[in-house]
Amino acid sequence: MSASRFVISTTGETLRIYWELARIMVPVTIVTEVMSRAGLIDLVAPALAPVMGLFGLPPELSLAWLTGMLVGIWGAIAMIFALVPAESMSIADITVFSSLVLIAHGLPIEQKIIQKAGPGFAVTTTIRIAGAILYAMILHHLFAATGWQAEILNPIWIPVADATDWMSFLTGLVETLIYMLVILLALSWGLEVLKLTGLMALLMKLLAPALRLAGIRGETGQFTTVGLFLGISYGGGLLIREARAGNLSPRQIFISCVFMGFAHSIIEDTLLVMALGADVLGVLVGRLVFAIAATALIAYLIRSVSDETFFTWMFRHGKRHRVAGL
Repeated sequence: MSASRFVISTTGETLRIYWELARIMVPVTIVTEVMSRAGLIDLVAPALAPVMGLFGLPPELSLAWLTGMLVGIWGAIAMIFALVPAESMSIADITVFSSLVLIAHGLPIEQKIIQKAGPGFAVTTTIRIAGAILYAMILHHLFAATGWQAEILNPIWIPVADATDWMSFLTGLVETLIYMLVILLALSWGLEVLKLTGLMALLMKLLAPALRLAGIRGETGQFTTVGLFLGISYGGGLLIREARAGNLSPRQIFISCVFMGFAHSIIEDTLLVMALGADVLGVLVGRLVFAIAATALIAYLIRSVSDETFFTWMFRHGKRHRVAGL
């Protein structure tokens, strides 16, 4: 294939995937913003207040987590210190709360992207929220039992939630869509180049042992790695392309999406919550260990599920894919 045909082919396929992502992101983002401005999120948040007790956190933070789950990580962190003063929290508190938000945030958008790759929206969303709760509980009990990170929180950055008008919101949305297009094109071209040069095979060989522990094998690991470092929007977007081409096992796609739900965008998001005072061992190292262990358990359970059950309850494109095991 000539260079020009390669660029045209790769670009055309990427633009089709980008259109699918934009069709998800734009309406969901606008609806969520309307809900937030109408005060609907504020009305629902009190129902989550008792859940904060599971993690030893102030009930006021339930509003921040609910906002994070619906809007995204930035929506959550902008509210934390407006709800609870920094001096009344410990490093352990912010680490536990950050772990909740890092695993379960931006669910309407990110889970719809995952759904486009095949896995069911309800089951993967449930797994992701349950994983966030379980990991936060583990951290809370570890900190409580050991007294580790009990020092008063002293963040290096305290974000302020600035009220913006609709024009500012729409401008930000357009900027996000442009940024996503640039990233997706760069990723698509870059992945193809890495494949052609053999560098992708080398990278996957280095990462394969850790991915195998999580039950992720073969070419699926490429897209899992993209999601791990850059986020679900990009890793999931590339999975959509490969899934529609029929190149990947549906069960492997499912496991990859589960792993990305637990651990994605680990550089940007981790640095963000560390600026709030979160401990890196809790929000990065521990989260990666948890993601590998939890995904491995789910992969083991998936192996025992019949094809009929899997394609009925867990994967929505069963008829379009070759039925393959893990």
